[in-house]
Amino acid sequence: MKTTAIKTTDLPKRFLDVHPHNLFLYCKAYAASLRANSAQTKNRSAVSGGGKKPWAQKGGGRARAGSKRSPLFVGGGVVFGPSNNKNYQQKVNKKQKKLALYHALAETASNEKLFVADSVVIESGKTKDAAAFVKGLGQRDVLVVKETIDDKTFLAFRNLQNAYLVEANELNAYLAAAYHSMVIEKAVFDKLTKEA
Repeated sequence: MKTTAIKTTDLPKRFLDVHPHNLFLYCKAYAASLRANSAQTKNRSAVSGGGKKPWAQKGGGRARAGSKRSPLFVGGGVVFGPSNNKNYQQKVNKKQKKLALYHALAETASNEKLFVADSVVIESGKTKDAAAFVKGLGQRDVLVVKETIDDKTFLAFRNLQNAYLVEANELNAYLAAAYHSMVIEKAVFDKLTKEA
């Protein structure tokens, strides 16, 4: 598996003219979409109890109270607490997604961390062979992009902590920006640069 480092001069001009804000917007939207959205509290209408007026309206010397479930009391409802019906999705249009990916690839190439391989196949299916391939690149961690993932290569890469294997249709700007370096198959790279 011979790998060749791609420089910014090897990329189309379209990749280099992208404003970095596109990448920021995409990564922000991607992170927002990963939120669990499971935080929830009960307001005064949802907590149990509170049918009886705690004390008489007048004559006790205390402030009037209509329910023990008021937010003022222990065990009462929460005011303005989080609810799990909040939508955290942020819209990023198709053009911005593409521009964000272009910028992420250009940034990786400018740091000489973008490599193109004819094909990435671990025929043995052994993790040690995949680890040797990653070690041979001399990088901290690597995103490996294949046109289609075969079973043996998937098995070889799946337990590596410093490598992540994705198919071409799964590649996005967030992944491209998150990894220190990237190895991309020539067919995928040619398709990306041709579209630009």
